Amino acid sequence: MASGLNRRDLGLLVLRVSTGTVLAAHGTQKLFGWFGGGGIEGTAAAMESMGFTPGRQSAVAAGVGEAGGGALLALGFATPTACAAAAGAMTGAVAVHAPAGFFAQSGGYEYPAFLGVTAAAIGIAGAGRLSLDHATGHRFDRPWMVAAAFVGSALAAAVTVGRRRQEQRRREETRAYEEDLAATAR
Repeated sequence: MASGLNRRDLGLLVLRVSTGTVLAAHGTQKLFGWFGGGGIEGTAAAMESMGFTPGRQSAVAAGVGEAGGGALLALGFATPTACAAAAGAMTGAVAVHAPAGFFAQSGGYEYPAFLGVTAAAIGIAGAGRLSLDHATGHRFDRPWMVAAAFVGSALAAAVTVGRRRQEQRRREETRAYEEDLAATAR
């Protein structure tokens, strides 16, 4: 191929652009209500009902992780950070869908897991030569950035999912207490 481009570079381009575009579209549903999404207000209410508190802050974080991470991924720019943000956002989605099992047809985590793992793999492999990272001399794609971005994202995801579990437990305890009170009052 001309200019030393190879199948790997073309494959990474196709994978990057398709995955990034899907993530960006999904994030714009949360942020702006595009493509039938709930926008910030609707997403904030949904996040709050799922145990992500505060709901608005959680909606913005998820939307930016998906839309921003996806857009940067599609462009191949700041790839480690973009991919870590997208993978972290998908970790939260996996936590929500996990009780329904693996397959998406039953509401499971198959789809967000696939998007998260794909983003993570691209972040580790790099964006390839058909990317803004390559065009800018990898200024925002240094080897140390891969580790830093993924460690930071993993820590943020662990804290977020952990806080959600605590909130779910608190809600369950409150619900059980109120049921006990109602039963006692009868």
